[in-house]
Amino acid sequence: MSKAVSNLVLVGVNHRTAPIGLRERLAIGREALPEATRALAAMPGVMECMILSTCNRVELLAAVESEDADPGEFLFRQFEVEPALLRPHLYQHRDHDAVRHLFRVASSLDSMVVGEPQILGQVKEAFAVARQAGTVSGQLEYLLQSAFAVAKKVRTETEIGSNSVSIASVAVELARKIFGSLHGKKVFLVGAGKMSALAARHLVEQGAGSILVSNRTQENAERMAEEFDGRVIPFDQLYDVAGDADIVITSTGSPHPIFRPEHGHAFLHRRRNRPMFFIDIAVPRDVDPAMNGLDGIFVYDVDDLQQVAATHMEERSRQAVDAEALVEAEVERFHQRQLAVNVAPAIMAMQQQAEEIRLGELQRIHARLGTLTAEQLAAVEALTRGMVNKFLHPHMKAIKKAAREGDSLRLDALCEAWSVPSGVLREEHEPAQPPVAAAKPPEADTPRDSARGDRMEVRR
Repeated sequence: MSKAVSNLVLVGVNHRTAPIGLRERLAIGREALPEATRALAAMPGVMECMILSTCNRVELLAAVESEDADPGEFLFRQFEVEPALLRPHLYQHRDHDAVRHLFRVASSLDSMVVGEPQILGQVKEAFAVARQAGTVSGQLEYLLQSAFAVAKKVRTETEIGSNSVSIASVAVELARKIFGSLHGKKVFLVGAGKMSALAARHLVEQGAGSILVSNRTQENAERMAEEFDGRVIPFDQLYDVAGDADIVITSTGSPHPIFRPEHGHAFLHRRRNRPMFFIDIAVPRDVDPAMNGLDGIFVYDVDDLQQVAATHMEERSRQAVDAEALVEAEVERFHQRQLAVNVAPAIMAMQQQAEEIRLGELQRIHARLGTLTAEQLAAVEALTRGMVNKFLHPHMKAIKKAAREGDSLRLDALCEAWSVPSGVLREEHEPAQPPVAAAKPPEADTPRDSARGDRMEVRR
């Protein structure tokens, strides 16, 4: 039997702790994510893991054997970043705090734009990659399914998703300030990502004109162009056509900028100095920051958009208070469920011991009972099982209560009274590993459920 996991660790950087220049050095593209996830899983002490890599964060979630295991070392080795450069920007959460952070991320409480819906899909994609790579099983499976349920609850029970303040809506506002009116403006999508499509949709709704689409994968470009009734531009004609666009939304997976100052000069010359707006939502960035130094060219990357979005967050902040309280309650519920599951081995050992005593006593008096009919035997079975159940009930309630309250001394005393081996009862901080097949986390116990769970039915 494999050793139970004893620690959850979450290590990462995000838009609050690290500048975009550092985040883009750590970014992991979709194609490279499976291999990177397997590489993390191969690190000493890592038993399960998942990597979340977006334009705003790179986070490693792992279940590890001991507190000595440090998944953060993976970032230093994988990206050849000096620890002295990266460590000041890293955050690390363990166990209870790791659960809280994951729930907040999935619920979009830690996002650049609080309440935006994209992050939940990104967490689900990262989870799917980890499952396919074989790096998650019972523990992280249950944790992630719980996170998805919490995110859904936050979305349905609060107004955090109202009064939309997305990156796309911020981009539209900036474009309107630059051009005055968006009517008839030509939009060029470079890269066919979801965020690009969302920004383009907002622009079209506000009056933007024709849509051009260019992507290294022709099929993706054609699909995006069809959605907007636009025109596909072959990627090798990118620079020939980009200068015709008023607004360029770029989100490729290029490791280096694809738009540089020399391109900007050529675009402005062709446009006779008419302004041009670049929305760069790629990490690493697609547009060289030096382009901002050209008169007539406006470049906003994801960090710039964050600063603008922050000014629109008053209502979201009010809703976030309710959402934070909901998440905190769900973190506590998750913790209580884990504690209840963790004492299950002790309760099962107690039940098994009581059943052995019951059967032994029946065997001992078997001869004195004489020949019993089937009905009489069933009555004896029911009587003895009922007595055992009633006798065990207060003891099991006491164990569960001690687990909920974190009273390890009382737990040890109760287990010792029943001669339950100390190795059966897991430490409080050691998360249980529910079955992988669990489709969703259990709902909170109702009083009726609790009573049913406390009753023991012993069978031969």
